[in-house]
Amino acid sequence: MVAEVMLQQTQIDRVLKKWPEFLEEFPTVESCASSSLSEVVKQWAGMGFNRRAVMLHEAAKRIDEEYNGKIPSTVEELISLPGIGPYTARAILAFAFEQDEAVVDTNVGRVLARWTGQRLKPMEAQELANRSVPLGEGWAWNQAVLDLGSMICKSKNPACEKCPIHTSCSWKGVGADPAKGSAGVSGTQSKFEGSDRQGRGKLVAALRTKSVSKKELAEVMGWPTDPERAERVASTVVSDGLAIYERDTFSLP
Repeated sequence: MVAEVMLQQTQIDRVLKKWPEFLEEFPTVESCASSSLSEVVKQWAGMGFNRRAVMLHEAAKRIDEEYNGKIPSTVEELISLPGIGPYTARAILAFAFEQDEAVVDTNVGRVLARWTGQRLKPMEAQELANRSVPLGEGWAWNQAVLDLGSMICKSKNPACEKCPIHTSCSWKGVGADPAKGSAGVSGTQSKFEGSDRQGRGKLVAALRTKSVSKKELAEVMGWPTDPERAERVASTVVSDGLAIYERDTFSLP
């Protein structure tokens, strides 16, 4: 569950370094649930999208209270937890519980669209993936299709000549790519440099070491000439539960 939450919006190279460090600090659901949110946020340093740390901490507390510290094993139960959506729930079931659930991420969505030769709606992609999982082979099937999408059926310059399902593929690299705009296939991410996301990240990074006064806010967030923007964006950090604001000072919860 920790790995999948980390991978939601972070490249795998960064997760590979942070994941063991996080689990060393919080090896069990109970250890995460009983820790303060500030401790969890501090350990999340370098991962970005810090709201995920808040949700993971909330999920750990829910699991500890409602499931006796044992992660639930159904899609419905998992997606009821903070920060766990349909994809993350199915990934946990497929890779941790080895159930015959199909996961549809960017890579899988691209493979499915190209193989069928058409753009798929979210429900169509999920249903096709579900029907494709061989009985009792969910873990292996998901690993294989994920690798196929990331290593062969890549977004740019796919290696169609090396593809093991080339003969049954409807696209075969010819004509308009049906994966563009299809379910599960991500588009271009908005620019990070100078964005509100960058300012939020700078504030949380600073709060990991010390409190930040209202006077320091604009400088810390990288907008020294725009204190109004700094205050506006900082308010979203507070509303997301990543910081508290008392006596003109921001600090971790």
